[in-house]
Amino acid sequence: MPIPDKTSAEAYLPYTKSKCLRPSRGKAWRDLKAWITEPLRETEALEMPGVSEPYLAWTFSGEAEFQEREGNGPWITHRIKKGSFFLTTGGGPYECRWKALTPEPFLSMMTFVELPLLKRAMEEVFGAKATQVRLRDLSAFTDPDLSWMMEGVRQELIARRASVLRVQGLAQLIATHLARHYAEIPKKPMGESASLPGFKLKQVTDWIEMHLDEEFDLDRLAVMAGLSKFHFHRLFKQATGVAPAKYQMTARMNEARRRLRETKESVIAIAVDLGFSSASHFAQVFRREAGMTPSEYRRQP
Repeated sequence: MPIPDKTSAEAYLPYTKSKCLRPSRGKAWRDLKAWITEPLRETEALEMPGVSEPYLAWTFSGEAEFQEREGNGPWITHRIKKGSFFLTTGGGPYECRWKALTPEPFLSMMTFVELPLLKRAMEEVFGAKATQVRLRDLSAFTDPDLSWMMEGVRQELIARRASVLRVQGLAQLIATHLARHYAEIPKKPMGESASLPGFKLKQVTDWIEMHLDEEFDLDRLAVMAGLSKFHFHRLFKQATGVAPAKYQMTARMNEARRRLRETKESVIAIAVDLGFSSASHFAQVFRREAGMTPSEYRRQP
């Protein structure tokens, strides 16, 4: 059965295939929903729906290799360990998989911030512009201040009876922290699809055009754009219509066509100059992209 595009915080946990060790229950948890979980030590690809509430996943024991992707995009790999966070704020379904790397228990906490509380935090931080603000999606990041807040939430989850005042205080701290440090006013109106800002897109595409001889490096491009690999790949594709790796390959092929037409450089010289390991590899890729070999293309009238 296909998964929904979005689900509620309460219905999200089963999709993760994780064992719930401690759920939030009672009147203390009005503004936060939280679960201490023990994920599987290794999974196949799991389809995950989006959620409306901001969702924080916090690892507090163990280390794992975590991979995620949207649609048929490439798998983006992260090393997560104690103190690693994921912040998810909506969007459509995606896939993820992971494998524990160390023998200690692999434990995490899922926390959802209720939307009315987040709205109040946004209004306090952004004033009249609060309705234009959105939280960023981030993967495998660390934040010491947010970690001690989450440790407080964990303590209340394992307490015999959670303190209403402490949980409410922690919820307000978390919401305000997210608003101050992870919120932004999009360049486009909220109804439009998010994509890379124009200046960042140009910076990245100009760099690609100037370094056609270098191996594709998603990490470097994402750092240049100030985004995680996962979200850079998604936003670049939304902005250009193609994935970053495909964009680079197309740029290489366009330059190869130009040189084959305009110069008398040898095929092997063009291949080396554009970063291919050999003339045969270049010919194979060129044939796949253009439908003919470089030599055949050069002979065309």
